[in-house]
Amino acid sequence: MKALFKYFKGYGKECILGPLFKLLEASFELLIPLVVVQIIDVGIAEGDKAYIVKMCLIMVALGIIGLVCSLTAQFFSAKAAVGFSARVKQALFHHIQGLSYSEIDTIGTSTMVTRMTSDINQLQSGVNLTLRLFLRSPFIVFGAMIMAFTINVKAAIVFVVVIPLLSVVVYGIMLLTIPMYRKVQNALDQVLSRTRANLTGVRVIRAFSKEEEEISRFEKANHELVGIQTAVGSISALMNPLTFAIINVGIIWLVYRGAVQVDQGIITQGEVVALVNYMSQILIELIKLANLIITVTKAVACAGRISGVLQIQSSMEEGAYDDKGVSDAFAVEFSDVSIRYRNASEESLQGIHLKVPKGSVVGIIGGTGSGKTTLVNLIPRFYDVTKGTVRVDGVDVKEYRYHALRDKIGIVPQKSVLFTGTIRSNMQWGKKDATDEEIMKALEIAQAKEFVLQKDGVLDAEVAQGGKNFSGGQRQRLAIARALVKRPKILILDDSASALDYATDAALRKAIREMEDPPTLFIVSQRTASMMHADQILVLEDGEAAGLGTHEELLKTCEVYKEIYDSQFKKEAKGGEANA
Repeated sequence: MKALFKYFKGYGKECILGPLFKLLEASFELLIPLVVVQIIDVGIAEGDKAYIVKMCLIMVALGIIGLVCSLTAQFFSAKAAVGFSARVKQALFHHIQGLSYSEIDTIGTSTMVTRMTSDINQLQSGVNLTLRLFLRSPFIVFGAMIMAFTINVKAAIVFVVVIPLLSVVVYGIMLLTIPMYRKVQNALDQVLSRTRANLTGVRVIRAFSKEEEEISRFEKANHELVGIQTAVGSISALMNPLTFAIINVGIIWLVYRGAVQVDQGIITQGEVVALVNYMSQILIELIKLANLIITVTKAVACAGRISGVLQIQSSMEEGAYDDKGVSDAFAVEFSDVSIRYRNASEESLQGIHLKVPKGSVVGIIGGTGSGKTTLVNLIPRFYDVTKGTVRVDGVDVKEYRYHALRDKIGIVPQKSVLFTGTIRSNMQWGKKDATDEEIMKALEIAQAKEFVLQKDGVLDAEVAQGGKNFSGGQRQRLAIARALVKRPKILILDDSASALDYATDAALRKAIREMEDPPTLFIVSQRTASMMHADQILVLEDGEAAGLGTHEELLKTCEVYKEIYDSQFKKEAKGGEANA
């Protein structure tokens, strides 16, 4: 929690004024029983209606002033809590954006979303309640006891007994329930994780008819949560009856002793009523304080989890090189490159050598899990190599500033992701000031212009979250167009034409090659047809280079490539003969 205190900077005034106005409200609240004493002992006892009205107006005035103080305190507390949580959220989001893929893979998407949402919301509630009640509740408890002693010392002795008993009950229950509330939070995390997994993979679940199995798993996780919540709720439910029993016994004692002392002329009826009021105030504030401590305990646990993410340092350090010149070196060069993912037992890529001249086309092919995507992810430095060097324009990628390196690279990942907005807003991700003409040219190259023109609004056509209102092939073509808008020097198509038919795929590759000043193109694919005309093809098998050369050369020298080619083209040929 201490690590997050710096985010209160700029809210010092609010953090002081919030509790201060709460103390003012509490002070006025403590004065009200004294006014009641005067109403009963003077106004009612003497039948002075004018005095009663006067004191009632004073009591109303105290209530209104207390309300104003309370609202002011609420304002300052909420402003500080919301501002603090907003800063923490911004810092956390900025920090996550600065982490490498290795850290993001380790933390997990669901964990980061939970930290950004429910954990920060819980932290905000904890800060808000702390500013409002942390000083007010103890002030009321001890203030009420002191005020009781100013009224009558003998009658107030009961406060010395009742307050410790109430404290034992309240904090005893609190000590039992706090660990259980932590278990509730963990169980809730499991339910949320299971829910997210089910909603994300709903299509797969239905495709494999796993609905009943997933419902059963969800019910199991939910029953565990319900069980823990029921247990902690049962213990927490003891608080009200026990505390009210103690306070009522105290009130009975006060009334009994007060009646005796009233008969003896030691105490007045109004003072007895005031003592009962102070006893009730103590009960209410102790319960509030207990709830505050439970909320703060949850907030501290959430703060620890948020701090844990903030303390994770990126395994990659940004370089200082800002590319501004033109180099005659290779566009991309891999020199004895190896990489091992964090916590992996073996290397995913090993001993890769590849030199790519500018403007050339490189195909990368291999079986599932052979390391194709891993290899191209090293170019924009999404991961760092564990051995060897990756150079772009003759400079080690580790020496580049992230923006300088990634500004010259356009990448279309395996999963085409579009963002909520319009086609235009999605196309301008790579270049904010891209004109409609530039966008339409990119759409034409990506073979997407035809269906975009058919949309209502054309470039202003709505894009749903994730591009769900487009087909798979349309999403891929729009993602390719988005990468082309920025006119990258290096374009990476990571199996991003898998949903396209062969004719569209061929037209896409032809259009990219015919571009003015075409980019250096990396094509990652399972299709040999997509890279038959590449300048060089790298064949990967189990993370190692099984072959490197042109299509014709690899058919003669690389058995792995020949098997892939034969599995695709000979099947088609046999299918054609059978149809004939």
